[in-house]
Amino acid sequence: MNELTITNLSKTYANGVRALDNVSLTIPTGMYGLLGPNGAGKSSLLRTIATLQTADSGRIMLGPLDVSQSPQQVREQLGYLPQEFGLYPGLTAERLLDHLAILKGLTDRSWRRETVAQLLHQTNLYEHRKKRLATYSGGMKQRFGIAQALLGQPSLLIVDEPTAGLDPTERNRFYNLLSSLGEQRIVLLSTHIVEDVKELCPKMAILHEGRVVLEGTPLAAIEALRGKIFRKFIDRENLEAYQREYAVIAERRLQGRPLIHIYRDDDPKDGFEPVAADLNDVYFTKLFGAA
Repeated sequence: MNELTITNLSKTYANGVRALDNVSLTIPTGMYGLLGPNGAGKSSLLRTIATLQTADSGRIMLGPLDVSQSPQQVREQLGYLPQEFGLYPGLTAERLLDHLAILKGLTDRSWRRETVAQLLHQTNLYEHRKKRLATYSGGMKQRFGIAQALLGQPSLLIVDEPTAGLDPTERNRFYNLLSSLGEQRIVLLSTHIVEDVKELCPKMAILHEGRVVLEGTPLAAIEALRGKIFRKFIDRENLEAYQREYAVIAERRLQGRPLIHIYRDDDPKDGFEPVAADLNDVYFTKLFGAA
């Protein structure tokens, strides 16, 4: 089984933005979640892994392959679904996937036809294979994106913000598809949607401002916050006062009322009640540097 190892990776763009700051991660076979807000450096990391750009320093190894030294060999083992990808809307899914298979090196016609059919079945698109891609829903387009990424049986599959904009039904269908794919290969899932990682990934990292602020398992990260998360309904006009006094990690409305979550080692009293931590609390605690 391959392992993706990232060591001391840094990247600064020409405009001075430091997108990656000494990033080190070890990513085994299976689903791995990369969480972070927009601008955290997730896409920069994925593009570097996918050989679309080079780092200023550091190293990426896919099994025995050095990504910077053997980019073509890495590409042969790589499937990539970027956040935005182009389609030919006038073509059918079957025809475009066949064309992409030729570009991927599947030149034997019968083997290519069998591969295309298998991938369309796997992504639950076979019955829609004769339809033009312009008629596909957002979820169907994402599943087609996975089908093209799986051409050549890659050992590493990268998916960038795959469920953004999907309705709950399509999102669940996509969850099931990704889970099945993670049984045999590395699947690196990059997202700002905490629910995606909670549902899919036994291991994860949180990236913020180009740095790794947490690496481990969702369950262990949640357990580390046991007894340290408290909540309270407040009046909206008092929010700034609570933010000055407490480490407020989240604020939202529940049934129309403002509700805050705070991080604290001991019981703050003052009308707060303890609450079981979840992955959202982990995420916001790390983003706001509360722990």
